[in-house]
Amino acid sequence: MSVNVRAQAAGGATGTPHQPDPGTDPVAGVKPRRGGAPARIGGSAEPRHGRRERLLAAAAGLFAQRGYSSVTLADIGGAAGISGPGVYRHFASKEGLLGELLVDVSQRLLSSAEERVAATDGPEAALEALVDFHAGFAVDNPALITIQSRELPSLSAEDQRRVRRLQGAYVALWAETVIRAGRLERHEEAIAAAHAIFGLLNSTPHSRRLAGEETRTLLRSLALAALFPTGPALEPEP
Repeated sequence: MSVNVRAQAAGGATGTPHQPDPGTDPVAGVKPRRGGAPARIGGSAEPRHGRRERLLAAAAGLFAQRGYSSVTLADIGGAAGISGPGVYRHFASKEGLLGELLVDVSQRLLSSAEERVAATDGPEAALEALVDFHAGFAVDNPALITIQSRELPSLSAEDQRRVRRLQGAYVALWAETVIRAGRLERHEEAIAAAHAIFGLLNSTPHSRRLAGEETRTLLRSLALAALFPTGPALEPEP
C-alpha cells in the first residue's frame, strides 16, 4: 500500500451528518457484528456475549436517532431489555461503548475491503468489489453510518486516533485501487474521488423510499457510473 496515499488519506470514510426519523426503531438497521448474538433457545439464559451485542445494537440505534449526548446508559439498557447493573457489567461508561462501536465498524470496513480486493483478479474488478461491499454495508447499517459521520468528536482521544488511523487506511485502499484501475493518476484526486463515492454510498439513512435491495442496486449503479463513465472524458477547462 502506497505510503504517499496513506499519508494523504485524512478524514475517514464518512458521509454528511443528518438526523434520522424520530419514529425509527432504535435497534433497527443495525446488523450484528461477525459472531453476533445467538438466539435464546428453549428459555435458556442468554449468553453474556449475546447481551453485549444487544447493548451495542441498541446503543447504535439510539445514538443515531437522538444523538450521543442525549442518550444515557439507562436508556440503552432499557432499549436492550437489560437492567442498569447489567449494563455496567458489560460497559463501564457510555464513552467506552461508543468507542467499541466505532473502532469495531472501522476495523470491519478495512479488513472486509482488503479481503474483497485480495479475492479479485484485477484492479477494475477490485474497484467494483469495493463498491459492492460498501453499498451493501451502508444499506445494512444506516445507524452505524450516521454515528460514524457525526459522533467521532465524542470519542476518547485514544479511540479517535484508532478510528482515524483505520479510516485513513480504508480511504487509502480505495484511492490506490482507483489509481491501479486507471481511473485517475494523482493521489490527491484519487482520495477526493473516494470521499465523493463515500458521500453517495453513505446516503442510506436518507434513502427511505426504496427497499434495501433496490437502494443497494441503485447506489451501486450510480457509483460505478461515476467511476467507469462510458462517454468520453471531459477535457479540463483552460
